[in-house]
Amino acid sequence: MDNFEFMSPTKFILEKDADLLCGSEVKKISDNVLFVHYGDSFTYESGLHARITKALEEAGVTCYELPGVEPNPKVDLVRKGIELCKKHNIGCILAAGGGSVIDTAKAVGIGAKYDGDVWDFYSKKAVPTGSLPVGTIMTLPATGSEGSNGSVIKNPETGESADVMADFIRPVFTLMNPDLTLTVPKRQTVFGIIDMFSHVLERYFSSSVNTYLTDYLCEGVMKSILVNAKALMKDLKDYNARAELMWTSVVAHNGLLATGRNQDWATHTIGVQLGAQYNCVHGATLSVLFPNWARYVYKDNLPRFVQFANRVFGIEIDLYDQEKTALEGIEKMAEFFHSMGGPVTLADLGVENDEKIRQMAEDACRFGSIGGLKALDADDVEAIYRLSM
Repeated sequence: MDNFEFMSPTKFILEKDADLLCGSEVKKISDNVLFVHYGDSFTYESGLHARITKALEEAGVTCYELPGVEPNPKVDLVRKGIELCKKHNIGCILAAGGGSVIDTAKAVGIGAKYDGDVWDFYSKKAVPTGSLPVGTIMTLPATGSEGSNGSVIKNPETGESADVMADFIRPVFTLMNPDLTLTVPKRQTVFGIIDMFSHVLERYFSSSVNTYLTDYLCEGVMKSILVNAKALMKDLKDYNARAELMWTSVVAHNGLLATGRNQDWATHTIGVQLGAQYNCVHGATLSVLFPNWARYVYKDNLPRFVQFANRVFGIEIDLYDQEKTALEGIEKMAEFFHSMGGPVTLADLGVENDEKIRQMAEDACRFGSIGGLKALDADDVEAIYRLSM
């Protein structure tokens, strides 16, 4: 087991009508809040917007709004949010939505404490030192941003997507009302499931040794995802499965499963470039890339892939041909993603030519090699892209 530091200060509340607690939770922090959301028809027609603004009003909180968040959230909207925070002396930010909304709120939070441009943090020209408090109301379990220490945004001017990592950007509270997820369409549900499963994979496929506790934790979380995904594919309104996956989204990505071990994160980094260049949905990129990353690197830690096949998918270990067992496990992973409707190839994502492949590979490695199980350079990343065509 490796040395580690782990911090998870977020207050989590899961219950029916948890979103209505936003007023009392924000009031503990500030009288002025910036409410960040998608601004789409669902936000208004579902009554979510009215529920939140009424709860804030009843708590005596003055609410300013930042609607218009898109998938692969963009830095220009973040800059507008920062202006609002500085103009109105905002003391807290409330994000209602999925990962894109929460990542936007986190970016606004660190930018509001900085005199320069917020993109400086994402381009690694500066390091953030503080943030406005951020609270969240989950509507789409997927990215785990509601409990994580990361934020990813896109700069359309440069075509780059990049992240910032810091414990002080973890949300101070997260409100989870499973009822808010019952109407999430199948497509978004599937991509959310693939995303949270992939978050566990990034930690599980590690070169660290003697990590029995977190191995079993990772395997247990993955097996629970398999069970709840199966239930939701039968009934998208299964409240208990929705509730389980809301909490799974948090546990898969709040850092607990990474304690005492190194992590990989190559596949996420490779997938982010597809989001930046082709605006692909993040979970969809992982459906294509993770099986192909595994096929590319499995020989570098064969025992780990054999263990994955055996413990997660119940494949009997072939002692005379362990490579066969490892490959069977990888195929089971791919089958799981694809059986729910996840895309199989880059062509399924609309990436039908390779004119940007090399550039994306170089962008993925612009700060050096990526990956903890196997270090990948731009040539390796390009090979994985091509394997995924």
